Amino acid sequence: MSVDEHTIELAGSPVFLRSATWRGVPALYLHGVPTSSLDWVGFLERTPGIAPDLIGFGRSAKGGHLDYSVEGLATAVDHMLAELEVERMRLVGHDWGALVALELAARHPERIEAVVLCNPLALVDGFRWPGLARMWRRPLLGELLMGATNRWLIARTLHRGSVRPDAWPEDRIATVWHDFDQGTQRAILRLYRRTHEHRLESERAALAKLEAPVLVLWGEQDPWLPVALGDRFASLLRQARLERVAGAGHWPWLDRPEVVERVATFLESS
Repeated sequence: MSVDEHTIELAGSPVFLRSATWRGVPALYLHGVPTSSLDWVGFLERTPGIAPDLIGFGRSAKGGHLDYSVEGLATAVDHMLAELEVERMRLVGHDWGALVALELAARHPERIEAVVLCNPLALVDGFRWPGLARMWRRPLLGELLMGATNRWLIARTLHRGSVRPDAWPEDRIATVWHDFDQGTQRAILRLYRRTHEHRLESERAALAKLEAPVLVLWGEQDPWLPVALGDRFASLLRQARLERVAGAGHWPWLDRPEVVERVATFLESS
């Protein structure tokens, strides 16, 4: 299946997206930090759907006036869906993109047919911000650390999140580094600072209305989000099933390519 690239204008700001032609209900793929819709190319080659660069990331708008909270990112996605005339969807989210997916599910439970969450940022009891994230959340220190980040540190972080040494080829690293400009750095700092530790607990009532099946895939060797959080996380969602992915890190499909087929099969059967 071919993957197309588009840029659309929403309220005067560009939003870049990749898509594979769909009929009926598309999958909506939402990436995490600090990557982009490039994460989902392999999925779009297998399943019809849409993968935007969230505002602040990749090739989408990065203006200082934009709202880089989870709610703000979800609202931008809502506007994109309205522009594309998408009513119903199957959600797939990773890392921070999983929180955006859950925000959309809480807003529109009747529009969601299935949900897949890969190594979600599980802001539940027992969650602790990783060391770097704790520093990003602190004013001034976060800005200093962002300003000191170089290509080597980006590459080291990406490799640390994966098990396979070839999970991040040089061209993929170069793309992430190219996109990691001041706009993205600002978006990351605001996102981390505007999100509280137990956010999902406060959404429990809204998420309880979600009747769509939920598959939670968790790379067992994620260095930042321990799989021990998975059971607590899945308990917040009706119809949720947690599957641990052995031999995989934070981006489980990069370490275990068969994860793409697992996700496609789940979406097609829902």
